[in-house]
Parts: sequence; C-alpha cells; structure tokens
Amino acid sequence: MTVVFCTFVNAAAQVLLKKGTALLGDHPSMVETAIGMVTIPLLFEGYCLYALSAVLLVMALRKGELSLLNPVFTLSYVWVTILSVMIFHDSMNAFKIAGVATIIGGVAVLGRASRR
Repeated sequence: MTVVFCTFVNAAAQVLLKKGTALLGDHPSMVETAIGMVTIPLLFEGYCLYALSAVLLVMALRKGELSLLNPVFTLSYVWVTILSVMIFHDSMNAFKIAGVATIIGGVAVLGRASRR
C-alpha cells in the first residue's frame, strides 16, 4: 500500500515541477535553474515531494519484493498521464491509451502472480 501512495506523491511532484518550469523563463542556464529550484515555490515543493516519494519507496522496499514493487511504481506514469490531460490539457491518442493500459495490465498480472 505504501508504494501505491508513493506513486501518487511522485505524480504530484512531477506536476508541480512542470508548473514550476514555466516560471524559469525561456532559456534558463543551469545556474538559474539550480537557483530556481530553491527560490520558486512550485519547484521547491515538487522536489520536496520527490524526497517524500523516495522515503516512501525505501519504506516499501524494506518489506516488499523489488521485482513486484518496482513495476507497481510505474503506476506513477499512469497518474501523470491522467493529471497531464486534466491540468495541462495534454492530448491523448490510441498509443498513449494503449501504453497506460499496458502498464495497468502489467501491474495487475504481477500483483496476481505475487499472491500465489
């Protein structure tokens, strides 16, 4: 369960980072980007959520199998895709839908296999 929560936190971090990049300007240097990471609240919050995500993943890995937890962590891609469509109005097409379905199907198959 911890790893699933971790995927939500990771997806939220990515959304905050995407929103924060809009505040960096058109062509920020590496130094400007590094400064922005601590001075732009959305970027800072995004990196804080990444850190929380890492802590949650470590907690999950202590008691779970890496061969199962790592694929479950890919659910972050599903949440990011959904959030990107809702927040940034990204487009969806058949290939993206197929990719999301493949991830969900793969996680479901691994979850079922781990119960045996």
